[in-house]
Amino acid sequence: MLDVQKLMGQMQGMSEQLQKEAKQLTVKLDRAETIFHQAAANQAHLCQNSQQSRDRLAFNCAEPVEPLEAIQAIAPISAPHIVIATDGSQIAPSRHEIAYCYLINIGRVAIYYNSGIYPLLDNLPEVFYRPEDLYKARQWGIQTEEWMTLKRTVAETVALADLAVETRSPSLPILAFTDGALIHWELDEVPLEGRAQLLPDILEAWDLLKAEKIPLAGYISAPRAAEATNFLRLELCPFERPDCHIHCSEQILDAAPCSQLQPLRDGTLWNRLLKVGECSPLWKSHARILQEYGEHQIYFCYLHVGTEIARIEMPAWTALDQELRSQALQIILSQVQKGYGYPVALAEAHNQAVVTGSDRRRFFAILEQQMVKSGLRNVTTSYKESRKRNSIA
Repeated sequence: MLDVQKLMGQMQGMSEQLQKEAKQLTVKLDRAETIFHQAAANQAHLCQNSQQSRDRLAFNCAEPVEPLEAIQAIAPISAPHIVIATDGSQIAPSRHEIAYCYLINIGRVAIYYNSGIYPLLDNLPEVFYRPEDLYKARQWGIQTEEWMTLKRTVAETVALADLAVETRSPSLPILAFTDGALIHWELDEVPLEGRAQLLPDILEAWDLLKAEKIPLAGYISAPRAAEATNFLRLELCPFERPDCHIHCSEQILDAAPCSQLQPLRDGTLWNRLLKVGECSPLWKSHARILQEYGEHQIYFCYLHVGTEIARIEMPAWTALDQELRSQALQIILSQVQKGYGYPVALAEAHNQAVVTGSDRRRFFAILEQQMVKSGLRNVTTSYKESRKRNSIA
């Protein structure tokens, strides 16, 4: 059992540090609000600098595609509508178990509001045990556990698109909803050969949604991104043409003139600027991985849902279609209100997907039975796993 008494002193020091950082953040936030309004007046010039100097910046900078001060009030949807959501969980492979394999479980939810139709709540489990599923990714320097997580992301996206297409109704507004980012930053670290096994399936699923004009949105709770606040660094740059590589060496980058707002996050800034139910202007992300997204470029905005500032990511065909974007944001706000602070559909999809400790034990028990039934001998866990399950002391 964790000895809490031994942690008390560390917790006191941590509390003092957090209090100190909170005071510093308040000062930076006041400064950021001033810079924001200056940037709004100088937006056209800053956007031009961003486009011309993007490859010379040492930070990832998004670009506003609407006036910075164009804040929009969103009303939650009240008409009948459909919300589709998926989420995933897994049983990770372990060499100490009776077999080296892994399981991916995709929770699916389709909720029909004010339609008199029962919701769909189910899950799709799949076990992976073939050598190509377990070891193929190692040639690209990717461990099996990491590959499993990437495969789960693909499976969530494919299941979401398939369910949305078969569920949609011509007469009802609909939203395909996912927990987390649509910008898959993690793929940027995957070698090209590995990405070729993953990204096409995601883009093909999005093609289905686009063809059916089903809006897609990713909901990011407690966002940590700084793409929008990084845009303000262009306003702080004292040079005619921003060029971090020439004007600010890596040794003094943290002390550069534009770094005075760091480490302020987008969510913190928009919490100051937005009221409940209001949405920030639309931003276009320039994350490097998006170069491989083709026509599915990702845009984002920040929405004050009442309990927090949420980052909403949408592909171009949703974000740039005013009707689809409005439909998505209205449904999202309604979902958060119905879920008392977090979207109902996402919470239910998680509940459908989650694999508990008892599920894991039952999975391997059934697997053991099937292996014995097939004639395999000496089916057992390692001694290490056996001892961890029971304590002598």
